Amino acid sequence: MELTDYIRFVLALVFVLALIGLLNWLVRRYGIGGRIAMKRGQSRRLSVVEVAPVDAKRRVVLVRRDQTEHLILLGGGTDVVIEQGIVSDAAPGAAVDETPRLKGERV
Repeated sequence: MELTDYIRFVLALVFVLALIGLLNWLVRRYGIGGRIAMKRGQSRRLSVVEVAPVDAKRRVVLVRRDQTEHLILLGGGTDVVIEQGIVSDAAPGAAVDETPRLKGERV
């Protein structure tokens, strides 16, 4: 191979990487990835409060919808709702007591 073939290969590689970067930027900028644009001043109803790994394949996720939280076990072939309908007193973004508690334990 000649030097011009190597230069052409490197330029083609740079061009393809630039196209991938441009596509990534377009997806993030214009929300082509399936996100719905929210109106200004509108708060989100769904959020992930906390994620904790259980082992290499599974994790526990605490999800808040409105003022209700749901504890979900993800991974390992099946997804399981561990506990649902946990009433959350904290508004979204407010400080939450991080003290671990047993199910049914009174505060």
